[in-house]
Amino acid sequence: MSKFQLIRFARSVAARRQQIVKMKCLKSTQRLSLDALFSQMSEGSIKDLNIVIKADVQGSVQAVKQSLEKLSNEEVQVKVIHGGVGAVTESDILLAAASNAIIIGFNVRPVPGAESLGEKENVDIRTYTIIYKAIEDIQAAMTGMLDPEYVDEETGKAEIREIYKISGVGTVAGCYVTNGKIFRNCKVRLVRDSIIIHEGELAALKRFKDDVKEVNSGYECGMSFVNYNDIKEGDIVEAYITKEVERKL
Repeated sequence: MSKFQLIRFARSVAARRQQIVKMKCLKSTQRLSLDALFSQMSEGSIKDLNIVIKADVQGSVQAVKQSLEKLSNEEVQVKVIHGGVGAVTESDILLAAASNAIIIGFNVRPVPGAESLGEKENVDIRTYTIIYKAIEDIQAAMTGMLDPEYVDEETGKAEIREIYKISGVGTVAGCYVTNGKIFRNCKVRLVRDSIIIHEGELAALKRFKDDVKEVNSGYECGMSFVNYNDIKEGDIVEAYITKEVERKL
C-alpha cells in the first residue's frame, strides 16, 4: 500500500469511527421515556408509543394491554409490541431498546442484570402493583400533566433462610441481610422467583429476642409481617421507603 493509499485508508477508518460514535450518541438521546413523552409528541418526533408488558399472570397482561391501547389518540398510537408472563428479562430490555419502547411491569421485578442493562441501553422501566396507576401515568404523560412522582428507594435486601411458628406471635422469618439496611419502619416487598407475592409492613424486627430499629448487611434477624404468613425459605425481602420527587418533562 502506497503512502497516499495509507492516508486515505486512515482517514476512512477515522470517519467511520466518528460515524459510529455519532450514531451511538443519537441512539442514546432519542430513546423514549415516559417523562419526555409529551415534549416528544409536541415536537412530532414520535407517532407510535411502543410498550412491552410483563406481568405476574396472563390475565394481567391482557388487562393492561387492553387498557393502554385505548389511550391511542390522533397524535400517538399506543402499541403493545410484546406481552408476557414473568420477570423483566434482558431479552425484554433488548427488545425495548431495538423498538424504542417503554417497559411496563405489573407485580414483577427485573431479573438480576436486567436493570443495569436497562440503564446502559437507556430503556425506561416502570413497575406497578396497581393497573390503573400505570394507565394514569401514561395518560398524564400524553397530556403533559405528570404529577410529582413517588419513588420507592430501596434500603436493603434480606433472604429468608428459616421459618418459625411461634405460639401467640404467628410466623416469623429467620433472615440474613444481604445488602443495605432493614429498618423497622420501612415498607417491604416479598419476592419469590422474581415475582412480587406480597407488599406491606413489618410487624416486628428483632435481633435475637430484642426489638431493634435497624439491622445492617451481614447480620441475621427475625421478621414478621403485618397480616401475612405465607412465606417460604428462599423468599427475598426488599425493604424500601417512599420519597416524592419532582417529575421533569
